Amino acid sequence: MTRTVLFHELGGPEVLRLEDVEIGEPGPGEVRVRVDAIGLNRAEVLFRSGHYIETVRRFPAMLGTEAAGEIEAVGEGVSGFEPGQPVSVVPAFSQNDYGVYAERAIVPAAAVVHRPEGIDAVEGAAVWMPYLTAYGALVEVSGMRAGDTVVLNAASSSVGLAAIHVANRVGATPIALTRTAAKKDALLKEGAAEVIVTDEEDVVERVPALTGGRGAEFVFDAVAGPGVLDLARVVAPGGTLLEYGALSGEATPYPGFELGMPALNVRTYTVYETTTDPARLRRAEAFVASGLRTAAFRPVVDRTFDLADIVEAHRHMESNTQVGKIVITTA
Repeated sequence: MTRTVLFHELGGPEVLRLEDVEIGEPGPGEVRVRVDAIGLNRAEVLFRSGHYIETVRRFPAMLGTEAAGEIEAVGEGVSGFEPGQPVSVVPAFSQNDYGVYAERAIVPAAAVVHRPEGIDAVEGAAVWMPYLTAYGALVEVSGMRAGDTVVLNAASSSVGLAAIHVANRVGATPIALTRTAAKKDALLKEGAAEVIVTDEEDVVERVPALTGGRGAEFVFDAVAGPGVLDLARVVAPGGTLLEYGALSGEATPYPGFELGMPALNVRTYTVYETTTDPARLRRAEAFVASGLRTAAFRPVVDRTFDLADIVEAHRHMESNTQVGKIVITTA
């Protein structure tokens, strides 16, 4: 039996239950992983509460798409993995089908990557989703390059911090947005070229001032809602507004029509565009691994919690006070 987090109804963190579940053996194309650490993502909060882009199909439901541990067993047809290898699980499957909030988990082998040398389990559970999202959206899909400017909303999130590092690595200029001044110093320390405190400063004025009136080639936004209008106003002609989340929970207007049809590209993105495409995932894995080797990239962990404290961990995520990744340990 394996301790596993399940929920039997939609709701707040209190619906999460730690239960004993029979795990079984991996099927064709699957592996069983001994889970040592679990990376929390906003998608799990939304899935649990019924506000995700995908609805819960059945109860009890599982949670979690990102973890690190060791291979315990491999199913038929799986190559490249064997018991004892340190690995990370990346978001590449539906939480209706698999979940990693557990001491052991069966997942598709296609969602598993080898953990680079020197990266422990906590780091291995914190690094992949942020960097795969930032790289996939900004480099693979959008072609961000040296000399570009990228404005990052929700910059203190794990993805926002990874986007700062990715921008710096390719020679682009990251401008971080944060609501209050509480996280400004942390964002500057992580490599933001500038930090705009949105409760005190006008983004529509500040971004042009910082870019010589040009605007930003890219705006990377996890919030959506009415605020996209102002974000779209700071996109350079021909630039791109990338929406990778909808944390506001509000209706999102289409800014192209609202702003008089400027030369504006608007695109949504999820990490699944990268993780479910073998060629893209191979390139992304190589990019992230090389960044880790050269210390250009590093996991940023806000806090760790024990698996038994999963309710408290979800409450902490919903507090929006974290800087970086929240990680659950199973030991």
